[in-house]
Amino acid sequence: MASFIDLEVWRQSRKIRILISELTKKFPSEEKYRLADQVIRSSRSIGNNIAEGHGRFHYQDNIRYCIMARGSLSETLDHLMIAFDEKIIREEILLSFQTEYDSCLRLLNGYIQYLKNKKSDELL
Repeated sequence: MASFIDLEVWRQSRKIRILISELTKKFPSEEKYRLADQVIRSSRSIGNNIAEGHGRFHYQDNIRYCIMARGSLSETLDHLMIAFDEKIIREEILLSFQTEYDSCLRLLNGYIQYLKNKKSDELL
């Protein structure tokens, strides 16, 4: 892969980032520096960590950053669950995000497994 932008998992994380960016514009103003800020940061962190890991020289470094991206992905889902509990978003929005989350998680876990296999191959 020439660039992290060629990774399907990064493209999915970008889709999530854009979705969250648009969604938080509709949050109440009192949540601008609380929940909205947190969910924006966690959604951005997903792709940021994938990109940073891709730029690392060693497979283990890349794996570590992908694991951090997975944590940020879960954090983003948790923030949206809070938004749902606080009646900021509707259930349909949460369920729609859950689909995007599941897709990104599947891709991320697959990429981590791919990197682990490449790391093992390198040791042979």
